[in-house]
Amino acid sequence: MVTWFADSLHRRRARAARDARGPLARYYREPAPADSTPAGDLAVLAVDLECTSLDLDSADILSIGWVPVQERRILLGRGRRVVVNPGREVGPNVTVHGLTDDVVAAGAPLPEAVEQMLHACRGRVLVAHHATIETTLLSRACELLYGAPFVPPVIDTLALQRRILGWNRGDQENAGLNLAAARGRYGLPRYAAHDALTDAIACAELFLAQLSHWGTSGGPTLRTLRLR
Repeated sequence: MVTWFADSLHRRRARAARDARGPLARYYREPAPADSTPAGDLAVLAVDLECTSLDLDSADILSIGWVPVQERRILLGRGRRVVVNPGREVGPNVTVHGLTDDVVAAGAPLPEAVEQMLHACRGRVLVAHHATIETTLLSRACELLYGAPFVPPVIDTLALQRRILGWNRGDQENAGLNLAAARGRYGLPRYAAHDALTDAIACAELFLAQLSHWGTSGGPTLRTLRLR
């Protein structure tokens, strides 16, 4: 099964690379970390999105936050948050993320924001909590802008926490596994939620805490941990 997932990822990346244009094509020219890389040695990019809705079929990206992690070190000075102008009103989700219409109206166009994120993600594994949100919306944006999907290797800290606890997805779903709750299991501080950069940093810290589950050595390989 692990081999099938590895082959599937590489095939999908190869197909996307053939069709990709512009910044996405440049992203694919940089090789992703090898599946044999120990998790503690990985170059990763923790990413978080804020969006107009939790319905991914209709949601637009409102902000992208990211921070690199290199060999178990969070590179805070290279963290970024980009507010995105979606070209429409924010909607009722403003009560969650606080990004009002006037704030997003002054934001960057989607192509500029996605290009910056793709540049930061080159040669890195994407790490996110409940990563389906990030991968779905970023891939859809890349198909719209650059003619091909965004297919990074992904480590989902929510899925990883479920595995560490020995929980079956069908039995537990995501109960008690949101970002704040997962961090609490490791004694990590509580941060104000729903700021894309803060949540990306919180996810990066959680990932490093999860690696401590395997001790101070390199830990499991990327092949073992990645979502797809």
